[in-house]
Amino acid sequence: MLAIARMSNHKVTTAITRARAIASHMSTSAAPCLDQPVLFQSNGSTRTFVLNRTKKLNTLNAAVIDALRHQVELWSKSDLCRIIIGTGSGRAFCAGGDVTSVLRDALDVETRPRALDFFRKEFELDYVLSQLLKPYVAILDGITMGGGVGLSINAPFRIATDKSVFAMPETKIGFFPDVGASYFLPRLDGEVGTYLALTSETLVGREVFEHGLATHYITSRSVPTLLAHLAALENPNFSQINRTIEELHVERQPNEASGKLTGTVREALDAAFRHDTVEEIMQNLEASVDASDTRVRLWAKQTLETLHMRSPTSLKVALLAQRRGRQMSLSEAMQMEIGIATAYCSDASQDFRTGITAALIDKIQGRPGWSPDNVSDVSPETVDRFFSEHSPYRSSAPKLSVDNFPGRNFDFMTYSLPSESELLDSIRSVCEKGPVTIPGLLRTLDDACKRKFGTAEKILDIVHRKCDVTTSNGTATATWKGNDHVADTIAMAEG
Repeated sequence: MLAIARMSNHKVTTAITRARAIASHMSTSAAPCLDQPVLFQSNGSTRTFVLNRTKKLNTLNAAVIDALRHQVELWSKSDLCRIIIGTGSGRAFCAGGDVTSVLRDALDVETRPRALDFFRKEFELDYVLSQLLKPYVAILDGITMGGGVGLSINAPFRIATDKSVFAMPETKIGFFPDVGASYFLPRLDGEVGTYLALTSETLVGREVFEHGLATHYITSRSVPTLLAHLAALENPNFSQINRTIEELHVERQPNEASGKLTGTVREALDAAFRHDTVEEIMQNLEASVDASDTRVRLWAKQTLETLHMRSPTSLKVALLAQRRGRQMSLSEAMQMEIGIATAYCSDASQDFRTGITAALIDKIQGRPGWSPDNVSDVSPETVDRFFSEHSPYRSSAPKLSVDNFPGRNFDFMTYSLPSESELLDSIRSVCEKGPVTIPGLLRTLDDACKRKFGTAEKILDIVHRKCDVTTSNGTATATWKGNDHVADTIAMAEG
């Protein structure tokens, strides 16, 4: 009996100790100072950071980055923490880095090391988040751009809402898409990533999910419910978390517009942005301005106008970074990017200074005074300043300390919609056998549709691009177009 009593007392003591630890941990977060730039909260087994520079759309500065890294590394080692969640206050998750301060430091040789150290810290934080062994959930309920994408893109679970606004806006300010963009954008379907990198165009709401930049889509008003459900999980694993989020998925409503990069526009996009030079991309778009399809014609005209507004040097640097990043690991891509960022800070191009001054300081509406002013005037030697190991503009690039993490072998697209190439193989295998009704095709691919909400819509978009679809007696039938159609599409786009 005494032994039993001792065992019982030991269990009680252990339970009390654990309860005190939990209470102590929660008390440190229960009443945070609300004017802090980043808040840290505890709820059950979840630990949440809340970016809290509301008036600045939660942009990142060195203090925020340092605080985030310190706390995330503590959470990663805590037995009490089972899920890490990232959110933002106000109407943004995070609108990017505080580039005005970075430029100010970069302009002076004496303070330039501080600008480079900002990029080093930012990239290393993004890499730390990519290597977390614990589930990481990023809530993209608002503006998510630039550095905000870097904070979230490698989370296994990235939640888009009807308020999400995604962009990599760097070519607007004479810079290039960084924070790992040369790794994750080339891994999107087709040439969507190249298009986003060069144009700085935005995706909104459901589009962020449909193009793989988010893994799930829910309504903004469902976010508190999701957070409560996650906090209630006692011993959560990745599959449990995925199911919990999927339960809140909202299907497209009958009156909801389809995404802008679908159908014939997507075909034209892939045909144009598959090229490896900016000049060829623009030539292809010029030919598409005369397309018979109204959507394609308008899209091509707008895209040409957009590219004309961007820094010619940035367009060429961004395109080459995208192409090289296809073959790189995340750490390799980030090391390449910090070399490019160093070159920009070291005046390899005046456009970084010109772009930030025009967009963020003077806030002009027109085209900044880029130099060179035309894509054709940006020489290979100029582009080489950003990539060559022997470039003096890159000589002070810091080495990222990313080799000391246990890491995880995890594809950031694991919980996203299936890739187009994956679905295309299944669609082709069914349609090549002969005409098939759309309902029959969806029944054949039912397993894929059941595994992930949104898959059926993606299948239908692919079918309408890759198959001839006819309707008879109210039933749509698909016939595979074959590889000749792809060649014809490219030939027409090239005029």
